[in-house]
Amino acid sequence: MEVPGSSKKMIATQEEMVEARVPIPYRDHKCRQREFYLPWKCEDERHVYEKCEYELVMERMLAMQKIREKEGKSKQGIPIGATTAGMS
Repeated sequence: MEVPGSSKKMIATQEEMVEARVPIPYRDHKCRQREFYLPWKCEDERHVYEKCEYELVMERMLAMQKIREKEGKSKQGIPIGATTAGMS
């Protein structure tokens, strides 16, 4: 399943996770259950998850920056406070 505007592949949708009644804090932490919630056991998985989240945020920020630059270029053509010829 593809996520529009993202390079990451979506494994399950929000609706599927809600239907499966997966609690929000545990949706990305199978390791926690397997290791009986010992915090030092799942550091690698947590790091990978946090890196993935960071990359998704950076992708969204870059996309928004491109949109703002595009809008800024289109607005540059209209000067603010322009006067018309012959009117004073």
